Amino acid sequence: MVEWLASGNPVDYRDAVAFMERRVAEIRAGLAPDAVWLLEHPSLYTAGTSAGDGELLDPGRFPVFRTGRGGRYTYHGPGQRVAYVMVDLRRRGNDLRAFVGDLEAWLIATLARFGVRGERRQGRVGIWVAGGGPEKKIAAIGVRVRHWITYHGVSLNVDPDLEHFSGIVPCGISGYGVTSLKDQGVGASMDDVDQALKEAFEPIFGAG
Repeated sequence: MVEWLASGNPVDYRDAVAFMERRVAEIRAGLAPDAVWLLEHPSLYTAGTSAGDGELLDPGRFPVFRTGRGGRYTYHGPGQRVAYVMVDLRRRGNDLRAFVGDLEAWLIATLARFGVRGERRQGRVGIWVAGGGPEKKIAAIGVRVRHWITYHGVSLNVDPDLEHFSGIVPCGISGYGVTSLKDQGVGASMDDVDQALKEAFEPIFGAG
């Protein structure tokens, strides 16, 4: 079974990574089940393994953390739901590409519960909204795998300060904006989003 964890207060990024690394080791050893951890972080930028120095436009604005997940720069902060997904791919066909596709489908299904159409775009990681204007990114994906156990995961913009994304080139993709559920006219609470994430999870990933 998948264990759902949730933190009410913003979680320090280093503490979150340390927790995930411990949980990955426990899952690998058969000492703990797969887990999804729902949380927020204080405002910060993270740099994935493909991040370029020129993509950090305002290095003094927030703390910057180099991380082993895939991808480039992203912002985390209050009003954004982060979902760290720690699952054993050895029981899911050792297929990382399929897992990332499932994360995309999970975010799209979650957004659909609020009447927002999320879409994939070839060559542009994350989930996008194209509602009548320039396409904008509403959710990011960044994954790391150790011994076929995943960690890191996804982030969904519920009601963050979107101006904070201006300090980076989000995910290395310029020329596009960012959006949120609130920006799309959806007044969902974080609890509403958590419930939608849970309801959308099992049809895609199974119970575990």
